[in-house]
Amino acid sequence: MKISHFSVNRPVAITMLVITILILGMVSFTKLNVDLYPELVFPIAIVATSYDGAAPQEVETLISRPLEGVLGTVENVKQIQSVSRAGASQVIIEFNWGTNMDFATLTMREKIDMIKNALPDGAGDPLVIKIDPAAMSILTLGISGGADIVELKNLTDDTIIPRLERVAGVASVGATGGKKQEIHVVVDSNLLNGYGLTLSQVTQTLMAENSAMPGGDLEKGLKEMYIRLDNEYKSIDEIAEVNFQLPSGGTVKLKDFATIQDSFRETKQITRLNGVPSIEINVYKQTDGNTVKVANQVSKALEELKKSGALPDNVAITPIFDQSVFIKQSIESVVKNMIFGGVFALIILYLFMRSLRSTLVIGLAMPFAVIATFTMLYFSGQTLNMMTLGGLALGIGMMVDSSIVVLENIFRHRQMGKNLIQAAKDGASEVGLAVLAGSFTTIGVFLPIVFVDGMAAQFFRPLGLTVSISIFAALIVSLTLVPMLASRLLRVDLHDEKPKSRNPFKNQPITRGFGRMIDGLTVKYSGLLRWSVGHRKTVLFITTLLFIGAAMLVPFVGAEFMPAMDTGELSASVTLPKGTLVEETERVTSRVEELIYQIPEVDIVLTSIGSGGGMDFSGATVTERGRVTVKLVPLAQRERSTAEVVEDLRQKVNTIEHPDAVIEVSEMDNSGGPPTAPLEIRIQGNNFEVLNDLAGIIAEEVKLVEGTRDVKNSLEEGRPELLVKLDRERLARYGISTTQIMSTVRTAFQGQVSTQLKTGEDEIDVRVILPEEQRRNVKDLEQLVVRSQSGAQVALHDLVSFNEQTGPSQISRRAQVREVTITSNIYGRDLGSIVEDIRVRVDNLAIPEGYFVEYGGQSQDMAEAFGSLLIALVLAIVLVYIIMAAQFEAFTYPFIIMFSVPVTFIGVVVGLFVTGRTLSVTSFIGLIMLAGIVVNNAIVLVDYINRLRAEGMERDEAIIAAGPVRLRPILMTTLTTVLALVPLAIGIGEGSEGQAPMATVVVFGLTFSTLITLVLIPVVYTLFDDLERKLVRWFGPKTDVDDGIKQHA
Repeated sequence: MKISHFSVNRPVAITMLVITILILGMVSFTKLNVDLYPELVFPIAIVATSYDGAAPQEVETLISRPLEGVLGTVENVKQIQSVSRAGASQVIIEFNWGTNMDFATLTMREKIDMIKNALPDGAGDPLVIKIDPAAMSILTLGISGGADIVELKNLTDDTIIPRLERVAGVASVGATGGKKQEIHVVVDSNLLNGYGLTLSQVTQTLMAENSAMPGGDLEKGLKEMYIRLDNEYKSIDEIAEVNFQLPSGGTVKLKDFATIQDSFRETKQITRLNGVPSIEINVYKQTDGNTVKVANQVSKALEELKKSGALPDNVAITPIFDQSVFIKQSIESVVKNMIFGGVFALIILYLFMRSLRSTLVIGLAMPFAVIATFTMLYFSGQTLNMMTLGGLALGIGMMVDSSIVVLENIFRHRQMGKNLIQAAKDGASEVGLAVLAGSFTTIGVFLPIVFVDGMAAQFFRPLGLTVSISIFAALIVSLTLVPMLASRLLRVDLHDEKPKSRNPFKNQPITRGFGRMIDGLTVKYSGLLRWSVGHRKTVLFITTLLFIGAAMLVPFVGAEFMPAMDTGELSASVTLPKGTLVEETERVTSRVEELIYQIPEVDIVLTSIGSGGGMDFSGATVTERGRVTVKLVPLAQRERSTAEVVEDLRQKVNTIEHPDAVIEVSEMDNSGGPPTAPLEIRIQGNNFEVLNDLAGIIAEEVKLVEGTRDVKNSLEEGRPELLVKLDRERLARYGISTTQIMSTVRTAFQGQVSTQLKTGEDEIDVRVILPEEQRRNVKDLEQLVVRSQSGAQVALHDLVSFNEQTGPSQISRRAQVREVTITSNIYGRDLGSIVEDIRVRVDNLAIPEGYFVEYGGQSQDMAEAFGSLLIALVLAIVLVYIIMAAQFEAFTYPFIIMFSVPVTFIGVVVGLFVTGRTLSVTSFIGLIMLAGIVVNNAIVLVDYINRLRAEGMERDEAIIAAGPVRLRPILMTTLTTVLALVPLAIGIGEGSEGQAPMATVVVFGLTFSTLITLVLIPVVYTLFDDLERKLVRWFGPKTDVDDGIKQHA
């Protein structure tokens, strides 16, 4: 190839080109954003609609169903779900992967506008929300200490949050917990009724009496003065002195029938940090923000607040969950594994080369390819994340493959007596097509990933891009930099027994021993090759036996969607019956906390009681739910994994005796997507009673399957509610409006903010409410009084009727059919085998006609991903064949080489079985990579056999001669790739679980494939050669054999 001639003849030009690329790479590296995962786009949007006071059935009929109908007409909709709760509707739209979500949500808004007027009058405007993983919290802080929780809340709202919101890259900051100061006007209803006043009058008068307004201008001498009317409250005492006009004449002061208290807003949410009342702050970054940089800037801002004295010394700010810490630890782990892998590869190179200069020439391919890759990652809009760095780690050993083949051939030409300049030109040119084909087969296997849908594609396209760029950069190095350096730096023959170099390590026992071992292997391989060519059936029989043995191990290799990463974070959620008081929820949650504190690995415990969580966008308080989030000490400081700690805690919480409490313990999902249970079983039909019965039966069957944990049924009993039905005729007769009734009830039982009390820069809400003892039961509600148009007082029980009822807490629908979902976590077994066991049990049940059972969650994601990845694997194999056929200009030789692909199955199965890892999306990607890697050794071997035959050597002699000559480069390329991946395959360090299965597949698959194909490919070569010769005798003289050999002549 002329490119190698140019590089040898123009060393300065090549050097300048290399320096330019290195500078660009280093600058690009500093500008790359750092994140845990690549940018993820989930094709999911949610339409949230409020409808206060409506029961789930009404919400379903009047809100959810109309929205489902109109949104179903949006293009690219894959599936529609809806959840109808009391007072709220959520319609979840899942689109096909690859849909432009900005355009899709715009279309959704247009469709909703078409039916907005048909929705009930009391319904809020539907809110379209696009699921954006980048909008998830990157940092959670706990604020504790201070004089009291009210001051802590004020400090958070007035000082901490405003400062953090000014940090570059921060989109928003949210806070939960704490208590907000309020002035409570606690009205005694008996005294109020005695004076002939109503709650509405109290709120309206307090608002009217608290006012300030301009009164114009006044001239005073030569100056002009503003007139300002000021009647604002300055203190609680002023509020107490407000006068009210009595219906009978005269006035009465507020303090005569109400108690004015400096209190705080009633809350049904409780937040604790390590058992201490606290406030939780969540920091959200901008979509294009650098997670690590934003988190660092937030830390600096907090330090500045501390140093400036804005934060009291007794206030502590504790980072609870910092995504940047795990990102940095994970990336450091990958980088360390990559460095160790590179060092192992260089050691192998040196042991083979026995020359520091030779090792240096080849070793330069690695840093150059890595730095050049950063340039392309930057210009392609990628980030530094687990996938792109994982791609570099996977490719680190393969980066030297092309350079090894080129340098080995340069030395071969040097042994022919050529000078270094000519040897470099001829050696690189001779194997140029072979290394080009080998590199393109590795790169080509990633092209079919464009046909892969779902999360798997979004995760692994950046990985494939990174590997492809790095391999291509290494290819350029092998054809330019390596020949140029070889022609200038290398002064001795690679195989000199007495080298002229002054390298002090050359004659060390290790290098000498390794050299003798390789020489011995070469001799033995030559004998094995001679034997295998003469015993072809035996070789095929042994290979078949190995296949059968590997196939027998397949049932013992599990399957899962994605390997779980040990982030050291877990949660325990407590769910009690709807309507449970927050005090009871706190009591049960506190017992869970006590058990958590008994676990030695626990570092931080954050407790939140009364919050919804999940994909609930209503912001409503949920008094029956509690959640304890736990952060464990770093992985290096504990002996147990997070999964093991979770299982231990599950056993502990099972000792809590509460008939109605459901306690679920699970690892936290940090993928950034919508939360998905490992296992979902969906039961669909129209009758809730039948669905409930079926769900109960199937849930019990699921619990019997080994490995299932926290089995839950989505169909829960609804919250008890008191339905207040207004009598419109009576209201009209008394001249009382619906608004009066609603305002009176709300003020009495929830309280109503009527005005504010200004104190300095703060405004404190003034809330009118009845005392607690007068709002405890239905009788208190019945005795509320409203004023008629004539001024008469009318009791509420004369205007309305009351009805207590309980319905389903929510109504779920999928594809416009009602649905109940059973979810389960798993432990101790792989997802695939658990799902298979459940299917067997469910298939034996009698499912009524018109009702259906489907499987979802991660099991569905796994099935869909495996299906598309299987297509990608087949396409990758076909593409590899096409590339090789183009190189050899023949059909037969590529087919022979392809026999090295199926034997990787043996190594892959053995590797997964021995390491206890499962077949997952990541290991499947490793399998696709193998299709392009394992053929490289066979390409080099077959290519050289053809060259020898073209020179006139007989077939069997060519095979026996080619094998030992190509053994060294084959072993070098295989060992450098394998040993470079060993640190990654071992899976040491945070975040390594994601790449470990992939590396394991490549290590074992490539190792077994190399060992087998060194013998199998020559045998297959002879079989096809014999077949070709028979075809020649039968059909004609022109064959692929002749074409393939002649092109090397």
